[in-house]
Amino acid sequence: MMFDRAGRIVDGMEPFDELLRGVRADGAGVRRTEIDGTRVLPGLTLYAVASGEMTVRGETARAGDILVVQESVAAQGRASVVSGTYEIKGAVARRLTAVLPDALVAQGEDRCAEFYANIGMEGPGVVADRLLDWLMVCALKEWFEREHGDGWLGARADAVVGPVLEAMHANPERAWTLALLAKEAGVARTTLAGRFAKLVGVPPLTYLTEWRMAVAADLLAESSATVASVARKVGYADAFGFSAAFKRVHGFSPSECRTRCAASA
Repeated sequence: MMFDRAGRIVDGMEPFDELLRGVRADGAGVRRTEIDGTRVLPGLTLYAVASGEMTVRGETARAGDILVVQESVAAQGRASVVSGTYEIKGAVARRLTAVLPDALVAQGEDRCAEFYANIGMEGPGVVADRLLDWLMVCALKEWFEREHGDGWLGARADAVVGPVLEAMHANPERAWTLALLAKEAGVARTTLAGRFAKLVGVPPLTYLTEWRMAVAADLLAESSATVASVARKVGYADAFGFSAAFKRVHGFSPSECRTRCAASA
């Protein structure tokens, strides 16, 4: 993630900016694979289908399509694919990729299949990694525009809940109350509370705490900032209250996170 000097998240707040922050190909093992029959696929993996077709949990990808698999599942079919597996780094990235389905297909065109067949022929592995990142963004964008998704990702498109989520994500350090969040949405507190819980699954202030703790975990893992400094960047005036909230959400203390969170970041 990127933060400004006040600790606010910067560099774009579109859903895909947030979703893919921490999801990036880095020696993702871009490879050519022949699928013949049934195979168990790892997650999070992108498959660009160069020829044939494959089916995963009712989703069929044909030549030119992109298949994104969220967890280890069984694929069936006969296809030639180019694939790469991503390691999800950081609490925010893991939290946001959790809104994706187990498998999704982004439809392509015949000419895409020829392009996929040539991935990996361009030179250094870093070129293939960046192509894989580009395909991942295209696939998720196509899926989102078609399906919108559930939970946080779908709620971002809602006229009431969307502005509130954007405000929380952009300024986790602000002393948010339900009244202030309702003002961002331009509705009454009861209206916001009911709609937010319906779309996101938890009340607004519960979501805010969970979001702050995800941001805090990444800050602790990625920087040498003190616990007190991190506490202020996510809206807590003192380290004691922050530490109690952090342990309640994550199950371990901010100090322990230095080691445990850094291992996944």
